[in-house]
Amino acid sequence: MCCKEIEYTYLTEGIPFFSDILITGAHCECGFRHTDTLVLGEGDPVRWEMHIDTSEDLMVRIVRSSTCTIQVPELGVRIDPGPACEASITNVEGILQRIRETVESVRTWAENAERECANSLLNTISKAIDGSFQFTLIMEDPEGNSAIISEKAKKAFCQG
Repeated sequence: MCCKEIEYTYLTEGIPFFSDILITGAHCECGFRHTDTLVLGEGDPVRWEMHIDTSEDLMVRIVRSSTCTIQVPELGVRIDPGPACEASITNVEGILQRIRETVESVRTWAENAERECANSLLNTISKAIDGSFQFTLIMEDPEGNSAIISEKAKKAFCQG
């Protein structure tokens, strides 16, 4: 940002149930920081699906690569990867929190029916986070580098 030379650090890490990853980081004295996680392997296209019906299911580990689409049909939510999509490791509740943050952001500029729809969706998301709303989490990754780490999750390999 300040046009000074910046030093990057690199670290490779093996993640259970996942391929190796490369973690990169940069920090400049001007305050600029950048970190990224890159998946080093590629597998077969995969679809993961899990019905979330208990509070314990909210703690299930989620590994999302930068090519993974996430869907929650009961909420009408689909998150497609974009050019700036980064890989992440979180849990089901973390996915819901990110969805909530996005809806809250939309609600700030929405009017009338759109605002009512956002409020209704936020109410449903809150119920999902407190475990009183059951839903299905679907993840589809054409490179096969995403996973729902639970025995309850159903995994299917897809045609590419």
